[in-house]
Amino acid sequence: MKPASRIKKIKRLRSGEAPRVVDLFSGCGGLSLGFQRQGFRIVASVELDPLAAASHHLNFHGSLEDTTPQQLSKDITKIEADQLMADASRGIRSDEAIDVLVGGPPCQAFARVGRAKLREVHDHPTAFKQDPRGNLYLRYLDYVQRLQPLIILMENVPDVINYGGHNIAEETCDVLSTMGYSCRYTLLNAVHYGVPQARERMFLIAYADELECEVKFPEPTHWFDLPRGYEGSRQVALKHVLNRNTHPGQLSLIARESPFYIDGPRACPTLPRAVTTADALSDLPPITSHLDGTLKRGARHFDEFTPYRRTEASRYAMLMRAWEGFESEGGVYDHTIRSLSGRDFEIFRRMKPGDQYPEAHRIAEAIFEEELQQLGRKRPTKGSAEYNQLRKSKVPPYDQNKFPNKWRKMAANEPARTLMAHLGKDSYSHIHYDSRQARTISVREAARLMSFPDGFRFVGTMNPAFRQIGNAVPPLMAAVLARSMRPALTGNKSVCTEDSLLSA
Repeated sequence: MKPASRIKKIKRLRSGEAPRVVDLFSGCGGLSLGFQRQGFRIVASVELDPLAAASHHLNFHGSLEDTTPQQLSKDITKIEADQLMADASRGIRSDEAIDVLVGGPPCQAFARVGRAKLREVHDHPTAFKQDPRGNLYLRYLDYVQRLQPLIILMENVPDVINYGGHNIAEETCDVLSTMGYSCRYTLLNAVHYGVPQARERMFLIAYADELECEVKFPEPTHWFDLPRGYEGSRQVALKHVLNRNTHPGQLSLIARESPFYIDGPRACPTLPRAVTTADALSDLPPITSHLDGTLKRGARHFDEFTPYRRTEASRYAMLMRAWEGFESEGGVYDHTIRSLSGRDFEIFRRMKPGDQYPEAHRIAEAIFEEELQQLGRKRPTKGSAEYNQLRKSKVPPYDQNKFPNKWRKMAANEPARTLMAHLGKDSYSHIHYDSRQARTISVREAARLMSFPDGFRFVGTMNPAFRQIGNAVPPLMAAVLARSMRPALTGNKSVCTEDSLLSA
């Protein structure tokens, strides 16, 4: 029997009202921002991290006056869907209050449970309360049960397809199909959709059966020949998804033909080139305070305004400046970097685009040898305390065999590699391509590479902001996905028009 609430929502949407979204595990709001750009209305969000929750509230619901980040933080294991919607929807029944549910639950707990346990949420909606591990996927599916969304979007790392012996996406689709949804999942790379970052992620889309729509993923808008490592990671993630041409004898015990996985649309070289790092960053002013000793130590607050460079900005940069609702005011407030070791400046200068830690380590060794040569007869004896101290001042201590990707210098004419949440602790994975600046990227540069517009504000200081950015879904990627969903909700294919700025 079809839930009456879903039918009612379809009628409302097809009368012209905006689709309503709840964002679970929202972070600072990458998914929310993309959906908002496509005319969706962000009704509510759930996020445990106080500063990320405050960033989401500030950007989508207004001022933080009389509200602390701790008050905005919500624990999905404690807040019920009915309670969330009672606070956000002014008396509308929970199963009628929203149309789209988005989010990316952390995958760690899910892998310990599996398909049989997940089915309990359908038969026993409060099963998660009896599960001592507080499984977040059970909680997510409980929200689906309570809210009856017409569309579900889940995002996660590629390894979610092969996590601890589980294909988490497959198992989620299996459960959602019993709840009246048509589901598909695939791997998409944000670089093929206008984001200046090669970021591979799993995306799962589910349409309520009442929509009578086939799930399709958006066609790429840009071309980039991904480095070999990305394809290798993709194949590892997909090893439990059976290629229909694979001989049964080659399968692992848990691999089987997937009724839910589909190959994502592939980019081709005839498309416009991918947005590059220089496209994203070249209009932002240089930072050299670390070189002249004026960079202050301590927490970085976003209270200093930095005007744009007086130079021609790329089409992408203009989008970041002029995103509707998040327009800049001629510059940015968070173009700030972490304190850096003076030891590393010369290493950064000499590194070539694409160089990683092994190359950086060899450069540091060469700098150290040059220093010894300059000392001539005064050079300290090898192994002495003076020798070791001098070497320590020139050569980073990390094992180059254990940490090959710890450092990387970006290439101006290519997109950046994946930004990770650990940017909050270490941004050496993204060293600026401009050797004259000899530094790692700023908060605003990280936001640009993730496609956050310049008017989007991050609550907290530098390290939490880096973490919020690294954890986010790129807003442009979210916008492309949201745009592809509009026809299913409205029944009008003409609404799925190309956003010329997204396909720049």
